Amino acid sequence: MDIQHYIESGILEEYALGLLSEAERADVERMAGLHPQVRQELDEALRGVEAYAQAHAVTPPAGMRERVLSGWQQAIRPETPALAMTASATPQPAPSAAAGEAVVRQMPPPAEVQPSRSRWLMAASVALLMLSGLGNVLLYNRLQESEANLLAARNEQARFAATQQAVERRLDARTQELNVLRSEQFRAVQLKGTPKAPQALARVYYNPGTRAVYVDVRRLPAPPAGKQYQLWALDNGKPVDAGVLTAATAVGDSIQQMKDIASAQAFAMTVEDEGGSAAPTLSTMTVIGNL
Repeated sequence: MDIQHYIESGILEEYALGLLSEAERADVERMAGLHPQVRQELDEALRGVEAYAQAHAVTPPAGMRERVLSGWQQAIRPETPALAMTASATPQPAPSAAAGEAVVRQMPPPAEVQPSRSRWLMAASVALLMLSGLGNVLLYNRLQESEANLLAARNEQARFAATQQAVERRLDARTQELNVLRSEQFRAVQLKGTPKAPQALARVYYNPGTRAVYVDVRRLPAPPAGKQYQLWALDNGKPVDAGVLTAATAVGDSIQQMKDIASAQAFAMTVEDEGGSAAPTLSTMTVIGNL
């Protein structure tokens, strides 16, 4: 091998600059080991490269070494659990893809319907529906009860009004009776019992000016069934119908106004068929009295 040609090929300078492959470097070192001239030239090339590097070396800024080391330590430091949880909860932007490269993004899974929540919502809906129905039933019962109470109150009010009217009518009648008894215009006629009813007693109040006649029974025998007492006015010996007595009047519960009589000298009572008779039955005369 031509050693000089090998040295001048420039392979030694490429070795010093680190441009050879491992096999080429091994071949250069083998040649340097076999040929001292090659070793000498190789050492001079390595020293020349080193001198050039030192001559053009740039001093790094102060603190660069610490920042570089700190960056490497943070890069190789394992993630803490909190950071891992945060990273999993918060979606991170996907790394930017190279131009023209298809971007594949992972879509978040669809929200799953939670069965337990659905069951709770359904149970709550059923409970609200049942409460609503129960409330309607209670309101309906309350309404029915209110209507029944209102109807009872109206009936009670009607009964009270009827009773009040009856009391007022009775009071008016008593007031009128009292006025008759106290009036000097009325002449009282005592009717005493006949031999048929000696204990019988009644009184007639007669106003000749107004022709008004009232009868007040003190004691009378109960008439037979289907019979009724009838009052007669005797005018010049002729009987004039003055009307029939009601059952209440016959037992003495009230004073009854009878038919108007224009003229009379005496009054008498007989027992007649219900509704009265056109002519008195003299055999049933119970009481009689003169003015």
